[in-house]
Amino acid sequence: MEQHNLQPRFKDSPHFKDFWTKGNGKQLIEFSGAELSFKDFEKFSHFYYHVDEIGDEVVKDVYLTKKYTEASREIEQYIRNGVSENDEVPQSVKKMFAQTQEIPNWLDYDLIKSGAELCMRSNLDSLISLRDYCLIGGYDYAYLNKPLIATEALKKGAVKRLSETLDFWVNVTRYDALEIHKKGYEFAIKTRLIHSYARLSIKKHYKNWDTNWGEPINSWDMMATYVGFSLVFLHSLHKLGNTFSEQEEKGLFHLWKYVGYLLGIPENLLPENKKQATEYFYLWTSIQPPSDKDSVLLAHSLLNESLENPILKFEFQRKNLRYLHICCTWFLLGENVCKRLQIPDVPFKSGFPMTKRIINKIYDSTVSRETRIKKGNKDQMKVLKDYLNITQNSNFH
Repeated sequence: MEQHNLQPRFKDSPHFKDFWTKGNGKQLIEFSGAELSFKDFEKFSHFYYHVDEIGDEVVKDVYLTKKYTEASREIEQYIRNGVSENDEVPQSVKKMFAQTQEIPNWLDYDLIKSGAELCMRSNLDSLISLRDYCLIGGYDYAYLNKPLIATEALKKGAVKRLSETLDFWVNVTRYDALEIHKKGYEFAIKTRLIHSYARLSIKKHYKNWDTNWGEPINSWDMMATYVGFSLVFLHSLHKLGNTFSEQEEKGLFHLWKYVGYLLGIPENLLPENKKQATEYFYLWTSIQPPSDKDSVLLAHSLLNESLENPILKFEFQRKNLRYLHICCTWFLLGENVCKRLQIPDVPFKSGFPMTKRIINKIYDSTVSRETRIKKGNKDQMKVLKDYLNITQNSNFH
């Protein structure tokens, strides 16, 4: 793969400066104690043209040689039963499973458990954070979204995309989910292969791919996505008035580091804590331009998801839910990003998030941690079930 000499090309642009001196970037620095500089830029920038070649080989050997359903069944067998050196399977499959079946020496299951508990305990705030900060905030980075546009994600619709993200997130953040052969492990490997499949089809069919965007679904963009699930998610919970212990915070980063490892992201790209994550994220944002028209389309598709989604029966309920998401988006993302993404301005937009903060403070101090974990798990599973019912039983294909 040809190497491009990548520079922090947007470091002097208004959107970059605003984010890191006034916006969420400034808050992330205060939140994490990060020390920002470009001295490590070269250490990371080549990952913009680096991809998970092992995953790509598996897709070529398994998915591109037979029917999709057959290939999926075959991969499921490997995930659930394991693969050993002597099995009659393609070399690429052996290689990928040799990596994912080997427990890295840094892995600590107790830490993963604390991270999972934080995800469950934060209940619907977790889902608000994922949707109204992590997902929609990601749309502000124009190049990061290009694979979504190339694979026509907009045509599939936001309900489907949201339910896929939710399905993945819920399944990797439950108790013991990431043990080998278990459900979270399965989701990580399947997601890895979906990325490879998408990348190969973009390279084959999408003639307008611009090398400025990096390789499709490259390792550096993957790191940024995982910083979304860890750092940005944590910052969002913090903004919504949740508190967490040092152990839970460390656990959250550890959980996503391991998911990233299973997904084939190079280990040295996966941050250990919020300070490191902020420093890594800073470098990556310097190569991303601000929202473009595709970003705005993606953001609006997500906002209008509440109106299309038949989970709520009555139109007034759907309109109200959309309003609440818009309030949270303004509160979590801040004015500059919301204006770029053309998020509608609504009256009393800080009312709901501020009330949430107060309620969370009370809830945190009066309800036991155990109870919150149990209730959060139950409520999140219910939301997931509702989404899966809709996407499986309707025209959301």
